[in-house]
This record gives sequence, C-alpha cells and structure tokens, in this order.
Amino acid sequence: MALPIKHQLIYWLAALALFFVLLSVFGSVFLPFLIGGAIAYFLDPVADRLETWGLGRASAVSLISAASLIIVILLFLGVFPMLYRQLWALINIAPDMFSKLQGVLLERFPTLMDENSVVRETLLGLGQNIQARGGDVINSLLGSALGFVNILVLLVVVPVVAFYLLLDWDHMVARIDALLPRDHAPVIRHLAHEIDLVLAAFVRGQLSVCVVQGSFYAVTLMLAGLQFGLIVGAIAGAITFIPYVGALMGGALAIGLALFQFWGAPDQILIVAAIFALGQFLEGNVITPRLVGNSVGLHPVWLMLSLAAFGSVFGFVGLLVAVPVSAALGVLIRSGLGAYVKSPLYLGIDHQLSRAAAKRHTSRKAGTEK
Repeated sequence: MALPIKHQLIYWLAALALFFVLLSVFGSVFLPFLIGGAIAYFLDPVADRLETWGLGRASAVSLISAASLIIVILLFLGVFPMLYRQLWALINIAPDMFSKLQGVLLERFPTLMDENSVVRETLLGLGQNIQARGGDVINSLLGSALGFVNILVLLVVVPVVAFYLLLDWDHMVARIDALLPRDHAPVIRHLAHEIDLVLAAFVRGQLSVCVVQGSFYAVTLMLAGLQFGLIVGAIAGAITFIPYVGALMGGALAIGLALFQFWGAPDQILIVAAIFALGQFLEGNVITPRLVGNSVGLHPVWLMLSLAAFGSVFGFVGLLVAVPVSAALGVLIRSGLGAYVKSPLYLGIDHQLSRAAAKRHTSRKAGTEK
C-alpha cells in the first residue's frame, strides 16, 4: 500500500531541501565531482557506441580517455593561449575602434559629433572603459573560477572522477533503478527518461552545436583574414544555444571588426557577413537537426533564468547544476500540467459526473449483453 500523498510530498520536499543545503555548504567540494559527472554523462553514448563495435567497457573508456587527453593538451598548447592573446588585443584596440567610428560619424553627421555632443562623449567613454576595465573583468572571472578549488585538484580529480563514473555508469544507473520505491518506479522511470531526453538535447546536442558552430566561425573568419577571428568565433559559438542570438551578436561583432580592419575593401566585409549567413543556414538545416534532432530541449528564456538564479545563489557550482535542475523542473512542471488538465479541478464537477454516468451506462450495457 502506497504512502499517503501528503507524506510522500513531505519526503520529496525534504530531499530537495537537503540537496540545496548540501550544495550551498559544500559547493566548492562538490565542484570537481560535478564536472567529472557532467563529462561522464556527455561521453556515455560514445562509450556505448564503442561497446556495440565490440570493445569492452574498460577498453572503450580507456580509448575515450586517451583521445580526450590528447585534445585537452592540444587546446592548452595551441588554442587557449591564442584565444587569451586575441582577447587582450581586442580590449586594447577598443579605443582606436571607437575613435574611428567617431571619425566616420563626424564625416557623415557633423552635427551629431560637435564638441559637446552626447554621442561623441559616449563613444569616447565607452572605448576607454572597455580598455580600462576589460582586463580587470578577465582577471576577476579567472580568479573567481579558480578560487573555488585549487587548479591542481581540478586537473587531477576531475579526470579520475570522470574515468571511474564513465566506467561504472551503467552499473550505477541499474543500482539506482533497483532502489526506486516500488509503487512509484514506473512513473519515476518515465520522468527520468523525459529528463534524460531534455538533457541529451541540450548537453549532448546543443553543446555539440556550439562547439561545431564556434569552430566553423573561428576557422572561416581566420581564413578570411579577420584579425580577431578566433575570439569572435568563440563568442558566437558560446551563445549559439540561444537561437539567432549567437549569430546576430557574433555577426555584429565580426562585421564591426571587419569595418575597422578592411575599411575601403567592401569585398572583405561582404565575405565576413556571408560567413555568418552560411553558418546560420548550416545550423538550422544541417547541424542542429543531426546533433539535436526533434528532442524537446530547454527553452532559452527558462535556461537563462535558471543560470541567473542558481549562479547568484550558489556561485560557479550553481551554474553547473542549473542545466540539469532546470531540465528536471521543466519535465516535472509539464507532467504536473498534464495531470492538471485531466483532473476535476480543471474539468469541473459536471464533466466528472458525466464521465461517471457514461461508465455506469457502459457497465449496464455490457451486463445486458452478457
């Protein structure tokens, strides 16, 4: 016999409260384990695919770990230093960019750019503020991210946690399934499957889209000769999960830089604009359908709200758990709404009475036929 709904609700709310208390108190301790768990979740389909090709689980995980190590080393040796240098160079060149923009506006609209013009003062102040505060923002972001835990711990603990979680992933899922309350196991399995679909659509699918799009923009912009192509591609790829925003912001930044760099060469500027038009076409018609499919993902507004809320309350660790928690809450809310529209609260007493009368009529008819 199942527990009363009131008692069940108390237990589930107590478990949820305990989760948030532990996250708030021991968030920095959980950080490497959360990152390792996220990596294991992301790579589990790859390990499963290798197993279908005949490799054992240990061999598949070892192969994935070796490939991941090579990729990380290449990123640290080649991409990250270049990305850091371009970001600093972009910050330092900001005053010159706004001065050139001021000159163009002065030539086209001289009345807007007189000595006491608000537009002129705004452009000058914006460029100087970006240069003065851009470095502080970068240093504070890096310092706050690395301040949660020693970098050595991250470099050592995260790969080890990811390796062992990926190795035992299927066993852990089976063990958790065996511990589910028997009365509610089918419902919990169904909800967990829905949550997994949402996470797969975002974590495995949408993040893959971000990586592919960012790489495409970075490579093509650098081939087009744009001076800050790598950092523009990284920015555009990082926010691709918000439909159209990544392409619009990245395209605006790239075209603005192209105007500064290729002023007087409209062909080069058109090439930069064409790169983002092509990238948007490929994302909507090729990349996203193949990597994400038709799965129901996280709505961008819901995701941004979750990131802002969890980040402000729990800091960097909150940003990591915002995606799975928001996915779970979204599935639970949809499930609750589905139950609500079938309930007497939504349908009303008259509808319930008519349904009961219809059932009685069907039962009498069946008895008469017998």
